[in-house]
Amino acid sequence: MIRFYFCLTLFTLLSVPEKVLAHGANIQYRQTSAIAIQAKYDDGVPMKNAQVVVYAPSDRATPWLTGVTDDLGNFSFVPDADPENAGNWDVKVRQAGHGSITSIPINQSKLTNVSQTQTASVNAGYSTVQKAIMAGAVGWGFIGTALFFARSKSSK
Repeated sequence: MIRFYFCLTLFTLLSVPEKVLAHGANIQYRQTSAIAIQAKYDDGVPMKNAQVVVYAPSDRATPWLTGVTDDLGNFSFVPDADPENAGNWDVKVRQAGHGSITSIPINQSKLTNVSQTQTASVNAGYSTVQKAIMAGAVGWGFIGTALFFARSKSSK
């Protein structure tokens, strides 16, 4: 009986696809006369209606701009031309606990017409050691539950 539960547990653990475990997020940006970002999950699905928070280099604690991505995960803004805002602008995109943050460098001469594309990603996956520990914990839970229900009932 225990062998059956062990085999069932092993089969269940090995049949779970890795993609189901977590979502990472990617943010791409392009510099033109404005900053245009596109936010997608790791599997390519756009982060539609995701919360966007933009922080200027002069004040990283207070949001400079907040907004929401469109249905394709797009959002754009024009940075402030104030000289003290030259530097890295941080853009954070979040939706349902998933998200990413990227820093966009803006030089003193403001934005140039040269297009740049970069990708920032957050890998929300687990390491091999973490997966092994989780699999062991789940297996131990199944075995413990099987042994609990398989025990003989002693009468008083």
